[in-house]
Amino acid sequence: MDDIKTIGVSIRRARKGAGITQETLADLIGTSTRTVHAIETGRGNPSLLTVAAAANAVGLHLRVTDD
Repeated sequence: MDDIKTIGVSIRRARKGAGITQETLADLIGTSTRTVHAIETGRGNPSLLTVAAAANAVGLHLRVTDD
């Protein structure tokens, strides 16, 4: 669960650093502001594709590791 929150925090930080709103990010990736909020707070159940799209839109890339 910590990984989900960490990803969300990273996306929020990058979004704010880019100076864009949750609404703008939602428009860029074709989803709702509510879904962007869910991603950034680590709540809800957004699809992996949506999370990856949000990350890519703010210049981040998701990486899978074997731990």
